[in-house]
Amino acid sequence: MEAIVADSGQVTIPEKLRNKLGIMPQTILDFREENGTLVATKVEQDDPVSRVTGCIKLDMPTDEFLNLLRGGTRK
Repeated sequence: MEAIVADSGQVTIPEKLRNKLGIMPQTILDFREENGTLVATKVEQDDPVSRVTGCIKLDMPTDEFLNLLRGGTRK
């Protein structure tokens, strides 16, 4: 896959690669040169919210779960 470097130095990473590698908006990439090759590596951020997102598997809608947490009853 090829991409053209813009006058500002920006490059668009092809969508197929972004999807395959999980590169989303706000993903931080670390760039380095290895033997004349540009290498970009995703920087894993230590974000406590991202680490637990999706860890609770519910058999009910979120609104119903929140109602239970607030002292309500299950529908």
